[in-house]
Amino acid sequence: MAATDPRTMLEVRNLHKSFGGVRATDDFSIAVTPNEIHAIIGPNGAGKTTLIAQLSGALQPDSGTIQFNGRDITRVPPHRRSHMGLARSFQITSIFLDMTAIDNVALAVQAHAGHSFHFWKPAAADTRLTDPAQAALERVGLKERADTLAANLAHGEQRQLEIAMAIATNPVLLLLDEPMAGMGTDESQRMVEIIRELKQQHTILLVEHDMDAVFALADTITVMVYGKAIASGNPDEIRGNQQVIEAYLGEETATGLDGEPWDPEKSGARKDG
Repeated sequence: MAATDPRTMLEVRNLHKSFGGVRATDDFSIAVTPNEIHAIIGPNGAGKTTLIAQLSGALQPDSGTIQFNGRDITRVPPHRRSHMGLARSFQITSIFLDMTAIDNVALAVQAHAGHSFHFWKPAAADTRLTDPAQAALERVGLKERADTLAANLAHGEQRQLEIAMAIATNPVLLLLDEPMAGMGTDESQRMVEIIRELKQQHTILLVEHDMDAVFALADTITVMVYGKAIASGNPDEIRGNQQVIEAYLGEETATGLDGEPWDPEKSGARKDG
């Protein structure tokens, strides 16, 4: 087996994961380089969330390897991956609705530090928790909502809060699982801005259905269909790949930020401005 490219932060090789007769990841390989946004796209049921679960350690692959910064982490448990610099947001929000925004983030800081939830105290009691929590909330645009109960945040704000909880652990690689899910146009556009800003400090692996967002953000795009990576390249290469268009981009379910069917012929290139 060839040595890992020193420029590669995350390298997945020949990953297999089956559930009964369904192959969720089927000989899947990918390489993510530092300081990039690498997007994984594909139709529903392609295996994208199962892939993220394996990368985070929530699921163990049947075979294949996952290397992170040159270390084999295939069998490393989630908490150890977190301490190595991996953080994940979830497709469905995983926040505590009866706690304030800052307490949610402070709890993530405390958990990352290795403390049991049993010893949780109000966030205001410890600046070692509140300082990084406030900084994370400010980075995602929730500074003024710190003392608001999570249940009273709008859906888009709850997704922002979940990302704040992830970045508060100081990850080098951020795994984002459909951060725009359920958002309206304005919320999605705001999330695009947040993710673009996060790239300044984090490498990002992004799973997302919103094609306008993907093509606005991604440096590299890998297309996943039935557990397999059928193509990987820069946005222009993916946009012009006939196999990708036939397998995914041309289907009517791919929508843009405006909620209309996404057309690869009409969509602009990257929107860095």
